[in-house]
Amino acid sequence: MKKELKDTIVVELGQKLTEYPHFYLVDVTGLNAEQTSNLRRKCFKNEIKMVVVKNTLLHKAFEASEIDFSPLYDSLKGNTAVMFTQAANVPAKLLKEYKKEGIPALKAAYAEEGFFVGADKLEELVSIKSKNELIADVVALLQSPVKNVVSGLNAGGKIHGLLDAIAERNK
Repeated sequence: MKKELKDTIVVELGQKLTEYPHFYLVDVTGLNAEQTSNLRRKCFKNEIKMVVVKNTLLHKAFEASEIDFSPLYDSLKGNTAVMFTQAANVPAKLLKEYKKEGIPALKAAYAEEGFFVGADKLEELVSIKSKNELIADVVALLQSPVKNVVSGLNAGGKIHGLLDAIAERNK
């Protein structure tokens, strides 16, 4: 591979590192062409950008980045695919589907400005809530007291009406 092409790839990887706030390093050793194609289709449906990279080029892109990615350097061995995403937990959920087969396997991840190194971190990554899930939780929490007050007022109106009816009957 020519040096100019390598430099271009490093620059493109650097752009993706700044464009996407979360990424996963995945070992794709053992996937045949059909399995790789299926994985790419699933990534596309889930808005994940999957790129198979040379470890040395990815290492250079990490070094050129403003963020210190040194905890991920030891994970750059063997075949590596990078899954870039906007939602931190989406690739983890996708990889969990493949967990029983063991391929592809999680090497490491950078999500929510934290490092997750090792396949044992997959469950942690699955449990991270996306921005939309957090917003839904906050809205539900804000609506809960309002619903309680409204239902209490509705019930209070029924009790008040019942007491008025009893008072009228006793007259």
